[in-house]
Amino acid sequence: MLPTPFQLTSATLFAIMFSLGVGLPLEGFSCWQQNRGLILRALVGTCVLVPLTALLLMWSPTLALPQPARFAIALMAVCPSAPLLMRKAAKQGGDRSLAALLQVAAALLAIVSIPLLGLLFTRLFGVAGWAIQPRHVAGQVALAQLLPLVLGLLLRRFAPRLAKRIELPLDRIANVLLLTLVLLLLVKAGPLLMTYVGANAVALPVMAAMVLFSLALGYGLADPDPRQRVTLALVTSMRNPGLALLLASTHAPGVPAVKLGILVYLVITIILSIPFLRWQASLRC
Repeated sequence: MLPTPFQLTSATLFAIMFSLGVGLPLEGFSCWQQNRGLILRALVGTCVLVPLTALLLMWSPTLALPQPARFAIALMAVCPSAPLLMRKAAKQGGDRSLAALLQVAAALLAIVSIPLLGLLFTRLFGVAGWAIQPRHVAGQVALAQLLPLVLGLLLRRFAPRLAKRIELPLDRIANVLLLTLVLLLLVKAGPLLMTYVGANAVALPVMAAMVLFSLALGYGLADPDPRQRVTLALVTSMRNPGLALLLASTHAPGVPAVKLGILVYLVITIILSIPFLRWQASLRC
């Protein structure tokens, strides 16, 4: 029997977070004492300021966003700790250890921040059909992110040789699952994509504005160090589509356009990140 999209989403997120825990450079965690102010600024930026900016944009009376688009933007905004953040930072001239530390810290903080922000969004917008309970979301985030992450960290701590041996295969499995999930969603909803874009055209500039603001926010919160600036810009702009899709499957199952919106937000993030990263690369030359 083939897995359902919900089961595949859950398995993908679990595999990604477990792989992250297995591959984390534990020695890099000692840098938190020297960078406590930077880490605090980054966490406030990615877990608080980005979601609140999305809230203000959607609250604007000049933006009549359709409800599915609001769901998608809200879910991506409140879900920090992007799955591929550490690798992306390492490849783009960022600080891999700092990215790892921020990714773990954001995943922990998300257990509190996502339920509270979700409750704030639903109360302000009077969302119908989304019976969100903070304790349920906290438990779901903990099981989906924290549990596999902790298991991976424990394996790396107490069985480093085994962790080193399986790190690359686990990473590949997690990437294949993520690619499979995205392709499955595109195949199932592909025919509706152009319809979605046409019906939600006003949401595309809002998504782009969110991504650009997040990049600028991370860049501005960092110290005047090119590696830190790249890392924090990626931390604040890259959201967690796996977690957003999982929450959409749980709390908005009757609104399939939400998942399309999440994918569109992800694509916009990737596209707008390219010129920023090229600009940063040109500064290092």
